[in-house]
Amino acid sequence: MGSTTIATAVRTAEAPVDALNVEAPAVEAPAVTPSVAEMRLPVWFFGFEGVLAGAFDLLRAAPSAWPALVALAVVNIGVSLTLMRPRLKLAKLLWRGKGTRNVALGLVGLRLGSHLVLGLLGTAVTTALGHVLFALVMSTVTVALLAYVQRTALGALVAAGKATA
Repeated sequence: MGSTTIATAVRTAEAPVDALNVEAPAVEAPAVTPSVAEMRLPVWFFGFEGVLAGAFDLLRAAPSAWPALVALAVVNIGVSLTLMRPRLKLAKLLWRGKGTRNVALGLVGLRLGSHLVLGLLGTAVTTALGHVLFALVMSTVTVALLAYVQRTALGALVAAGKATA
């Protein structure tokens, strides 16, 4: 049954023709401001990033570990695109943020600089244990710096009114 048939069948002599064509006013849904707890990336997620930050030294300590690191990178991407979907807004802000770029550049500088300084001092990291320890240090520094950048970014979002505490 078409809409004109229904309108004709329902219309009575008392009801004006325009009464059936009245549209409901558009109701806007109130903008929901996400809370900090909803946006915060869990610290375990930074663990992925920490392991990947220590990947160079892990590969130097155990060259056969590269399939595990590739699998971890794939899992990291999968988790980022699925489980972390609601937090993608914060992740994009972090990825584009100046603080995150500074962290990335600082970590690269720390890695290159420390290896250079240790090499110049004649105490270059050459043993498997040394590389594992260096990977642990790099992972810890990465997790700590990323957690700091997240806390700062969330504070800025609260101050701007884009998130609630």
